[in-house]
Amino acid sequence: MIRVLTAALALMILSVAHASAQMESPDADTIIARHIEARGGRDALLAIDSLVFDHGVYREGDFTSDGTAVMMLMRPYYKLIGHPERGPDFMEGYDGAAWEWYQNPGLTVRTVGPASAASRHSTDVDGPFLDYAEKGSQIELLGTETIYGQPAFQIRLTRMDGFATDYFIDQNSYLITASRRSAPIHAFGEPVTSQTIYSDYRRVAGVLFPFAYTEVELASGAELNSMQWGEIEANREIPVDWFSPPEYERTPIQTFMEQLYVQRSDTAATLWTYAIFRRANPGVDTRIASQVIGYQNLKMGAIDTAIALLERNAADYRDDADSAFGLGRAYATAGRLDDARAQFGNALSLEPGHARATRALAELDARDH
Repeated sequence: MIRVLTAALALMILSVAHASAQMESPDADTIIARHIEARGGRDALLAIDSLVFDHGVYREGDFTSDGTAVMMLMRPYYKLIGHPERGPDFMEGYDGAAWEWYQNPGLTVRTVGPASAASRHSTDVDGPFLDYAEKGSQIELLGTETIYGQPAFQIRLTRMDGFATDYFIDQNSYLITASRRSAPIHAFGEPVTSQTIYSDYRRVAGVLFPFAYTEVELASGAELNSMQWGEIEANREIPVDWFSPPEYERTPIQTFMEQLYVQRSDTAATLWTYAIFRRANPGVDTRIASQVIGYQNLKMGAIDTAIALLERNAADYRDDADSAFGLGRAYATAGRLDDARAQFGNALSLEPGHARATRALAELDARDH
């Protein structure tokens, strides 16, 4: 009898322990369901057709914006950073494909690679988790971690393009308190693992949104950037054409830049276009145009074409420090560090104190140590 009671007691203890473990460790889909409910619920999220994040103060390094930053999202996949009616000098967006627009020198580029990924990964009005499977994403519960003293579930979201982000969902509030990813800080360069902290949650149209975030480099803890939104508005009517690049009449040099950019995967075609334009327009200064396109080619991963173009540009403008710097940056991106140092040194000999060349040399020296 005692054995039976002992066995029954042990079984009961195991059952209680198992039930307790289940309560403490829900599966990934349960966590996501609770997260969606904590934000305001599925119906409230789906009732939002557009969002305008406005009066943002953005900080990065020594730069602090003037509080006029704006971002817009609209179903089914539209995104815009900037406001067409506020006279911006730069805008970027997504209208089915990612783009960037530069008021000076007057250039629209359709981006690919990391720049495109950074844009398209944040186009969902309802966030990354609602109907994640229908969006082509997968989720995995990796475990738990403490985020600023609070326990959180670590959920890995892998999007249809293979890009993975770890989200940390607070075990009490079920709101996202942090995310972690590995990506280049700038448009090209080695991937850096960073962590973004989300805070200042407020309710908009019945849904909780974080009004503030801070991104830090995980290894060092150094702050990379931060944003504080002043206002988030839901369901404002936004003209759909705002989400595409602005239309403008191209000058010959702007047309030249677009032609170079479009041909970035064909080095021979790029150099041909460069040569015939300069031959047909001997009085036109092509230094800035070539440097801009060389930089954009590096961003898009067309490194060989960028180097070829910037080598030709530096040869044609031997006395220009910026042209030497641009070529040095291309060499550095390609891992040709000795050639990069030579060009940065050339830039400094042409223009003593050249700020970007000075910083670039310091960064190369830091790599060596």
